[in-house]
Amino acid sequence: MKKRLIVATKNKKKLQEIKELLSSLDLQVVSLLDFPKIPRIIENAKTFKGNAVKKAVVTARYFGSLALGEDSGLCIDALGGAPGVRSSRFCGKNKSDPQNNARVLKLMQGLPKGKRKAHYVCAVALADKKGLVGACEGKCFGIIAKGLKGVFGFGYDPLFIVPKYNKTFAQLGIRVKHKISHRYRALSKTKALLSTYLRKNP
Repeated sequence: MKKRLIVATKNKKKLQEIKELLSSLDLQVVSLLDFPKIPRIIENAKTFKGNAVKKAVVTARYFGSLALGEDSGLCIDALGGAPGVRSSRFCGKNKSDPQNNARVLKLMQGLPKGKRKAHYVCAVALADKKGLVGACEGKCFGIIAKGLKGVFGFGYDPLFIVPKYNKTFAQLGIRVKHKISHRYRALSKTKALLSTYLRKNP
């Protein structure tokens, strides 16, 4: 019987990416979408790692099961690192991706390419009922576009240009994104952590 891994998210698109990036492991991957009655986890840490650890530990203890917490976002140099840990809430609690993207474009209006540097950060934490197993982080560096480009992905993907390809994540699509993204880099490290854990805890 496969060991269950609960991903502490209700974001369907993020969950799909995580499932695909962990697909080579012999795990039954589920999420908080499968357990609607779980108490809401307040993401109030000052770092991506802090939020990821909190989500993983709280979920693991609640279910007495292996859990994965993930927090990620966009950090823009010209905005002092914003939106940062507030990436999904950049326009407030009842946000939407289009609203968040529109705010970024407005704040960066008129800035030249040299002042549009940014990076994505992804922190992933793994925990079981005993506590934190480990945490990993991945980054991807790029430039903020002057307008929305592409139809794939979610969040700020239509704005984030990867210099190597001179295209946004939303133009590149999932196949390429999953080989270079911040989430891919963090989850690649997490896979090694998970493999070791599964060997020790069959």
